[in-house]
Amino acid sequence: MKIYINGKYYDKENAKISVFDHGFLYGDGVFEGIRSYGRLVFKLKEHIDRLYESAHTICLDIPMTKDQMIKSVCATLKLNKLDNAYVRLVVTRGEGDLGLDPRKCRGNASIVIITDKIALYPEMLYKNGLEIITVPTIRNLPEALNPQIKSLNYLNNILAKIEALNSGYQEAIMLDSLGYVAECTGDNIFIVKNNELFTPPQCMGTLRGITRDTILEIADRRKISVHEHVITRHEVYNSDECFLTGTAAEVIPVVKVDGRKIGSGKPGSLTFKLTREFHKVTKKEGIRY
Repeated sequence: MKIYINGKYYDKENAKISVFDHGFLYGDGVFEGIRSYGRLVFKLKEHIDRLYESAHTICLDIPMTKDQMIKSVCATLKLNKLDNAYVRLVVTRGEGDLGLDPRKCRGNASIVIITDKIALYPEMLYKNGLEIITVPTIRNLPEALNPQIKSLNYLNNILAKIEALNSGYQEAIMLDSLGYVAECTGDNIFIVKNNELFTPPQCMGTLRGITRDTILEIADRRKISVHEHVITRHEVYNSDECFLTGTAAEVIPVVKVDGRKIGSGKPGSLTFKLTREFHKVTKKEGIRY
């Protein structure tokens, strides 16, 4: 495995950054998780756009153009001879001192590109469905740390993940400060009621997921009604179907939430239909390397 760091490639054991890097010290940076399918990097432009938007919001200047970043991602995948891969693209503030002041970070931001494989959930769960719970840790307030910023500070999500794992579950729903469903620890959430899709709006503490947007696009093409508005746990419990979306997770059905069976207790037909359509899209949309 060759890992890209600031324009050079290193073996895994030699891929290092400074302990004074503010990404390491403070989570001061941004990242993207990206997938490639059959040497086609899915929605790469959209991922790069989101990366640069996150960086802009935290006043982090990326010392590469978007086109240069796209070429670097593709070159790293090609070098590692990966046809189907997961890409972790990280941009940090760079090396500074032990204080918080970002102006003390000398030189350019650090750019890291890792290409590997990922299996977020066992294959069995994609067929039989996932059981999840709601956890006490709420999603970050947009006024404190806007979830639209895909930052390296994922402690909010990790604390919720720990609560889920300690309770014997692999995934959990996080609520917003008003008690509405926001998203899961690493995925967006959808429910189905009467063959209509419902998902929390972006303004309610949810990340603008690339896979989420793809499902919305597919639904629009298939004339499936979609509603983006606040969702309560009551609505989740009484939905006909439920599923999660994310770059690593793709589309995974949920069959039980907080001990309540969802619909028939089995993955629903619309979930499977959208999953099939999603996999078709991944073979057509993206940048080839």
